[in-house]
Amino acid sequence: MFLADKDRKALEAYLRENLVHPVTIRFFTQELECATCSDVRTLLEEVVALSPLLSLVVHNFLLEKEVAAAFRIDKIPAFTVEGEKDYGIRFFGIPSGYEFSGFVETLVSVSRRTTDLSESTKAFLGTLNRDVHIQVFVTPTCPFCPQAVVLGHKMALEGERVSSSMVEILEFPHLAYRYGVRAVPKIVINETVAIEGAVPEAFLVQKIIEALG
Repeated sequence: MFLADKDRKALEAYLRENLVHPVTIRFFTQELECATCSDVRTLLEEVVALSPLLSLVVHNFLLEKEVAAAFRIDKIPAFTVEGEKDYGIRFFGIPSGYEFSGFVETLVSVSRRTTDLSESTKAFLGTLNRDVHIQVFVTPTCPFCPQAVVLGHKMALEGERVSSSMVEILEFPHLAYRYGVRAVPKIVINETVAIEGAVPEAFLVQKIIEALG
């Protein structure tokens, strides 16, 4: 059990008040190959049990390679958060510690099918004619990381050409090395533009423009 009784009751009430439309969590796992897959599955099962609007679909990463490829899942544990469609929102690693709040906020945004991004940002995202991939590297003990993750996920929800991934670097240290992550959150856009810290919405928009050249 990940959620204490009082936390479970509080979260159940929060989800009852804030969820609007159904949300599907699509989890990719292979427990014999993944040290934390079992923990992630347990956490997701506990959360999904708290609302009839939440559902969990589980895929075997090794045996369902075509499904993993279709959802652009190249490492585990991983899961998507989907509404009536796949918005390109990904979590790689367990959303524990401070990251749990970002996970819950993402569930609410997807359930509402909209975000509180400014109208100018939404308009900008609607004009994109090239793909934008936002990676946010985090650790569970970083209090500023959820803000960065949620901002990326909101942009994926609002932008057809935007995808956003949370990557927990303690579970994927090779990626921390590859991207030179020395402080978190670190945001990487299209493999070319990197930002350290939780940045404001307008600043991230400017960096997306920079990444697109």
